[in-house]
Amino acid sequence: MLLHLSTWQEVEAYLQRSQAVIIPIGSTEQHGPTGLIGTDFICAEAIARAVGEKADALVTSTLTLGMAEHHTGFAGTISLKPSTLTLVIHDVVRSLAKHGFKRFFFLNGHGGNIAVLKTAFTEIYNELPDVRCRLGNWWASNEIYKLVKELYGNQEGYHATPSEIAVTMYLYPDAIKNAPLSESVNKDSRIYSPEEFRKRYPDGRMGSNPALATVEHGQQLFEISVKELVSQYNDFLAEI
Repeated sequence: MLLHLSTWQEVEAYLQRSQAVIIPIGSTEQHGPTGLIGTDFICAEAIARAVGEKADALVTSTLTLGMAEHHTGFAGTISLKPSTLTLVIHDVVRSLAKHGFKRFFFLNGHGGNIAVLKTAFTEIYNELPDVRCRLGNWWASNEIYKLVKELYGNQEGYHATPSEIAVTMYLYPDAIKNAPLSESVNKDSRIYSPEEFRKRYPDGRMGSNPALATVEHGQQLFEISVKELVSQYNDFLAEI
């Protein structure tokens, strides 16, 4: 059930059987020469919708803007400050809690959001002690890590990775990009200012080789992630 395609009466009816909701969150940021700027929210949104369908859960509109300050040296990146994103997350939960929602499963597509989400959860609990929040990162499961290691080895890297590019290729095959990629790419994962980031990672990649990505890989990763996150969501609902 998708919030933006529902009426308020349908949401009220949903609340009679469940007080849990899935909130996809990602980012709008550069992903190297071949990665879509919407990669992080594209992955989160599609996986969240599939999880919602399998778990019979309500899925909200996607939070497409995240904390991407370090990517703002690249054209097209849109970032919220950590403090702004914290307030956005808090306000989204507060709004839905007012209607009776009590469990909020944030399905995340961007590593830069993790610390902010955890900070926001702390503030939310102070104001709304009956509310519970859970973070689910689509790429974070043993099965995903195993497959990524098998497919890409040490060429997965840290950003504009072949795994995330593969998922977008599977979801949007008509938007696949091709561009020359230099073999020389900085393989560390240090992040400082936007200027330093661009200097350290001139084409936006962090130790990654997205040329290894395929549509077939994307489908495998997508299906594994959906299965894992359905399990995480159901475990969240079962918590006392």
